[in-house]
Amino acid sequence: MSDHSRTSLLTGRIGAICVLAFAVVYGIGASRIDYSFSSDPLGPRVVPLMLAGILGVLALFYMRSPGSAEGFPSGALLLRVLAVPVILIACVAVFEPAGFAASIFLLTFGTGLIFGAPPVKALIGAAGHAALWWVIFAWLLEVYLPVGALFS
Repeated sequence: MSDHSRTSLLTGRIGAICVLAFAVVYGIGASRIDYSFSSDPLGPRVVPLMLAGILGVLALFYMRSPGSAEGFPSGALLLRVLAVPVILIACVAVFEPAGFAASIFLLTFGTGLIFGAPPVKALIGAAGHAALWWVIFAWLLEVYLPVGALFS
């Protein structure tokens, strides 16, 4: 077996292990959903538990026979790959103090920069994206969106 195919198999199995870990954590979270039995005999945890189970089974199948996969990224590509979850974590961290619109703005602006958008276009796109989702959720769907402690 060539060195490239071993690396490909290892990369595929690492991805499968990550997906399996997510399925387990998602299933544990779904199993902790409390509900009143009188409201619905199945309750709100059935669908998330089914999704976790299906995801776990598919991850096990992929772990057993991953097929060909891209090699593990390195250099600038690895930094871009790692920057996406960092941006997501930052958006979750600023969601409560800064609110929905600022969090979505940060997510879109940061992701645009990561994928090579010029800063001005990323700024315009982020402002438009945040405004679009605010209109859809707050006005059209009438969903309460937090404005954040900084802006209230």
